[in-house]
Amino acid sequence: MELHTLKPAVGALHRKKRIGRGQGSGKGGTATRGHNGAQSRSGYKRKVGFEGGQQPLQRRIPMYGFKCPSRIEFTPLNLSTLQALADKYQVTCIDPIFLRKHNVIGKRERYKILGDGQLTLKLVVAAHRCSAAALQAIQNLGGEVTILPIYE
Repeated sequence: MELHTLKPAVGALHRKKRIGRGQGSGKGGTATRGHNGAQSRSGYKRKVGFEGGQQPLQRRIPMYGFKCPSRIEFTPLNLSTLQALADKYQVTCIDPIFLRKHNVIGKRERYKILGDGQLTLKLVVAAHRCSAAALQAIQNLGGEVTILPIYE
């Protein structure tokens, strides 16, 4: 067998259908597009999501929920998390710079201190929000909470 003698298997090749090349081809006239209507004309494009007149999927499925575009989301940080961070890094001051440095929050994230867990250290905490339970727990140990502005 030589490269110049290679041929495809018998029946593997088919001629391309020549549409719209006269009546003798059997595919002339309407060129397999049917008679009138938008689909028979050149330049026709179906709208995205069009399902032939059937109600499209994005309209069949009901709307669900609502998110206010002007909402402000806070990342929750529990007292147990603050305690773990203070123990691990031997600090008494927890602020956004410290939290970003140790990948606890993202660059533009706002966070809220929540009262879940036990705190045993006197901490100075700066946060965007603080729950009443967390504030009470921090102040009971002689710590301070500074509320940061939300828009910086």
